[in-house]
Parts: sequence; C-alpha cells; structure tokens
Amino acid sequence: MDFLTEEWIYQKNSQQLTALLYEGLIECLEEAITAIEQKDHWRANKQLQKGNDILHRLGVGLRYDAGIIAHQLDALYNYMADRLIEANMKKDAKIVREVLQLTTTIATAWNEALKSGASSTKTALKPKTAAYEQFVAYEE
Repeated sequence: MDFLTEEWIYQKNSQQLTALLYEGLIECLEEAITAIEQKDHWRANKQLQKGNDILHRLGVGLRYDAGIIAHQLDALYNYMADRLIEANMKKDAKIVREVLQLTTTIATAWNEALKSGASSTKTALKPKTAAYEQFVAYEE
C-alpha cells in the first residue's frame, strides 16, 4: 500500500476508504503471521499494533444510526482487537489467523456490497459520510 498519497486518499469516498482499511488490516495480519513464524517478535509486535490501530479506525467510522449491524460490527471489532492483543502477548499465529479469517470474510462482503450498490447509494450516503471522513486518517 505504498502507493497511497494524501491526494489519492482525499479522492476516495468513505466506503472506498473502509475497503482500504480492510485491505491494510489483512496485510498487517499476514505480515504478523509471517513474523511470528520467523520468530521476529519485534516485527510481529509492530504489525499487530498497526492491526489494532486499523480496527480502532474502523470502529470510529461506524454509524450507529444505521441500525443493528453497526453495533454488531463494533462488538466484532472489539473482539478482534482483544484477540490481537492476546496474540501479541503470546506471539500466537493461530489467534492471528482467526482474526485474519474474520477480516477476510467482512472485507469480502464489504467489497461485494460496494460492487453491487456503489452507484445507487453514492449520492444518498454522501451527506451522511462527512462525520466518518473527518475521523479517517492514513498511515505514514
């Protein structure tokens, strides 16, 4: 994800930014698994912390007025964050794989929803996404 620039990010809508956050989380988790397997604990720690940061950013972007799905995602993000903390303390790749599986499932569903409804919901969601966009930041 080295191609990200500030200008490029500002051209994305909140739904596209959420997809990028999922992609970044998957990348962090895959790198953490590799680092744990290679006994590179410093790199694993760094990747798991980045993963937790992304989960936090995803949680900040939830619109609770959108319904029960937001509350369920919040609970799931919190569970995943707790599991990453445990994985980091134990350097347990199995726990990271569990979170990776959850993330992949969510990201796949999110991307499918974007493909099927991006054009019809774009204008309807635009005013409601301003609050989300003010909290989304990018990694250095």
